[in-house]
Amino acid sequence: MPAPDELTLALVDLPHALLADTRLIDTELINTELIDTGLTAAGLTATGRTDPDPCGAVIRGWQLARAGRTTEALAELDAVRATGRVSGGLEHALLLAATVDCRLARGDLGEALALGEDLARLRVQPGLTGALAHHAHGELAAAVSDAEQAATHFALAGHCLESHGDVPALVPWRVGAALAAVRLGDRARATRLAGEQLDLVQPTGSPYSVALALRTVATIDAAADSIALLRRARGTLAALPAGRLAAQVDTDLAGLLLLTPRGEGSTEALALLRSAEEYAGRQELWPLHGRVRRLLDRLGESPRRVEVEALAALTVSERRVALRAADGLSNREIAEELVVTVKAVEWHLSRVYRKLGISSRTRLAAALGAMAR
Repeated sequence: MPAPDELTLALVDLPHALLADTRLIDTELINTELIDTGLTAAGLTATGRTDPDPCGAVIRGWQLARAGRTTEALAELDAVRATGRVSGGLEHALLLAATVDCRLARGDLGEALALGEDLARLRVQPGLTGALAHHAHGELAAAVSDAEQAATHFALAGHCLESHGDVPALVPWRVGAALAAVRLGDRARATRLAGEQLDLVQPTGSPYSVALALRTVATIDAAADSIALLRRARGTLAALPAGRLAAQVDTDLAGLLLLTPRGEGSTEALALLRSAEEYAGRQELWPLHGRVRRLLDRLGESPRRVEVEALAALTVSERRVALRAADGLSNREIAEELVVTVKAVEWHLSRVYRKLGISSRTRLAAALGAMAR
């Protein structure tokens, strides 16, 4: 089987080196030497944020998506799409696939489906480009509950890689195919595909890919110790910024713990769900957030208002005052910064407390969540 080309290796290997330190994503500290080593041969160059070449932004968007920083990833990816400078080839397939992934994670089904026509043009291309396009189409089909179409596209993604070299860490088509097989009633095929994915990614040493495969086996294999597999997945992700996958694993584990005899796992389940609830709300991942809230309801726990809901309840002036108060500024400092009277600040804060259902500024930061910083 042919070996993956240098671009593929860069896309697979680089993120795990970069994600070990999130500063390398946040700033111009992105290690351009590591990126360029793999991309130069393909005629592409990924550089820091000031570089006009969109390839670097596509890769950053993909890295941010894997890190679970969906809001930032979409901002990066949408900005590249708006330039119109990526219109074909591997970088376009990666751009569209990452955007579909982020949109579906947020429940933006219409926006995700709107990318289908562009993906269709890329599906006919060989190798990794076609594989990424088919994989993204498989995700779209799964999102609209068309398991047959999903299974077809995931299988075609694998077929595209036959002449290119399978890259299970970058195109985990077996994961999607396994889930589609379950929905089609073929549990044996699903279990085989999930097991194959785990066997293939374990030697790569990719924590993200191993954790994803462990989660898939735990979901599909009826004979597996699912709780043990999910705990192993959590441990695999412990040192890796991978917020969305970690929250999904935590939610899966919480759901299983709720099924333990006499509710012995309810305390741990609640802690897992609160963590996933906070993350999903902050990133506006409403499908995951809804699932977390349903499990909290089973526990008899009330959902917490997430930051976007809290901020939406406030006027612009109230929001400005609230965020500064939560950041530790005194009323006088807020008044000076916003060029208003102290009385106006006090009036706004009283309205904020009433809207958020709190009694003082000591609970303001918790009520607003991560936006209050």
